[in-house]
Amino acid sequence: MSTDTKQVVTEEKPVEEKPVEEKPAAKPAAKPVELPAFEKSISDKVVEKFGDKIQVEFVKENRVGIKVNRENVHDVAEFIRDGLNYDHVESVSGVDYPQDKEIEVVYHIGSYSDSSLAKQILVLATRAQREENPIPGKDATKLPTLRDIFYSVEFHEREVFEMFGVYFTGHPDNRRLLLPEDWADLPPLRKDFAIKGR
Repeated sequence: MSTDTKQVVTEEKPVEEKPVEEKPAAKPAAKPVELPAFEKSISDKVVEKFGDKIQVEFVKENRVGIKVNRENVHDVAEFIRDGLNYDHVESVSGVDYPQDKEIEVVYHIGSYSDSSLAKQILVLATRAQREENPIPGKDATKLPTLRDIFYSVEFHEREVFEMFGVYFTGHPDNRRLLLPEDWADLPPLRKDFAIKGR
């Protein structure tokens, strides 16, 4: 009786090579956006006056952004009023940057009196130091008020004080608007404010 022996042939599977990921070609450095002529004429005047104390950014048509440190914000705002004919602040808002330990305060400034500026909004931004455990009005989160330059900031700055804890030195009335005077929690628009019960 013959026994058939089966031979099992195993084929070696070729090792699958992972495709080499091609890195995209380096993008050319983005050119800074050039301001349209009218916006450039405005920004050039500010740059001529303050040089490297400010940083000008193009936001979009009819919007020019100016960033300035807190030591110079009052002087820049005064020049915006007296040298550029912007006469009122339309709004003031805050932006919390906990990673930078700063709170940015942004003024949107317009003009009623100069018809050439009717569509223009100048965005003035500065930053205040951000305290981890704030005691609004009694810590380092302070900026100079612009109330003596633009009367219209009076309630806006109060709201930023209340919601972000930025105290405006020289403001005639830093009281709260919406929260109780004895509010003891974090300012409610800071990113680390937690709504209790959720």
